[in-house]
Amino acid sequence: MQTFYTFLWYFFIYAFLGWCSEVCYAALRTGRFVNRGFLNGPVCPIYGFGVVIVVALLTPVKDRFLLLFVCSVILTSALEWVTGFVLEKLFHQKWWDYSDIPFNLNGYICPIFSLMWGFACLIIMDMIHPMIAAMVRHVPHTLGVVLLCLFSVTAAVDLSATVASMVGLNKRLRQIDEMAARIKQASNELGENLADATISITEKSADLKEDLADIKEELAERGAGLKENLADIREELAERSADLKEDIAGRVAAQKAEQEARRTAREAALRRREAALAELKAANEELLSTYGFGQRRLLRAFPQMTSTRYAAAMEQVKSRVRDMRKKPSGSQKD
Repeated sequence: MQTFYTFLWYFFIYAFLGWCSEVCYAALRTGRFVNRGFLNGPVCPIYGFGVVIVVALLTPVKDRFLLLFVCSVILTSALEWVTGFVLEKLFHQKWWDYSDIPFNLNGYICPIFSLMWGFACLIIMDMIHPMIAAMVRHVPHTLGVVLLCLFSVTAAVDLSATVASMVGLNKRLRQIDEMAARIKQASNELGENLADATISITEKSADLKEDLADIKEELAERGAGLKENLADIREELAERSADLKEDIAGRVAAQKAEQEARRTAREAALRRREAALAELKAANEELLSTYGFGQRRLLRAFPQMTSTRYAAAMEQVKSRVRDMRKKPSGSQKD
């Protein structure tokens, strides 16, 4: 007769075996050790729950392989879908995504992996589970209870730490997202100021050219009119020319002074905005380079993880984690 005691043993054993299989799979794909799984410890709870459900519900049909296969596919797929859905709703992250695989359902499950679950359950029920069940039966009950209590407490602490890591990661993603918005706003303001300064200088130059053209035209008109009576008003023309030249010089000097003052003010404003933009970028760099306990492990363990709230920030963080992998391991800290 199956009891809570034996099912708890099955859960931890298969959770550990599932973690081992995930580590081996990741090692084959990446060529390095990756601590796969939701928790920090060497367990993948979804494997433990999956096998416990199959053992509890399908043991009566374990000798009917086709029925066992079909029911295993349905049960494990349902568990994977529910797990992915619940994790996404709780943490606003999609931990795995099969969206690029045909006939997937919401990206949580897909036919290929569902069929693999079915075949794995056939092997487990026919070959592996009889050995696991015999091993559990040979564990002294008192020792078994003590070990299960120890495993359960450790798993509970690990779960709390993982949840805290995810809460902290979401907070960092929100800060990175807000920082990116502030950087974009500061960059836009800096660009607008540069554009306004350029346009202002161009307009002022055009206005000055127009004023000079008007003055030259006025001088030409006056000169043409004065030629008829040049002898009589030569002295007046000289005085007017001197006045006009002085007026031109004064207006040019005033405009140059005004332009210089505006240029100085603009340069000071630009320097302030550049300094503010540099501070924002430095703060953003610090956010991207600092990780709380377990956060970088989770990002490595679930490379396809996406955020439903802060997608761009998540991609930035994942990109930084990929870059950090290329550095010597001695320079990285978890």
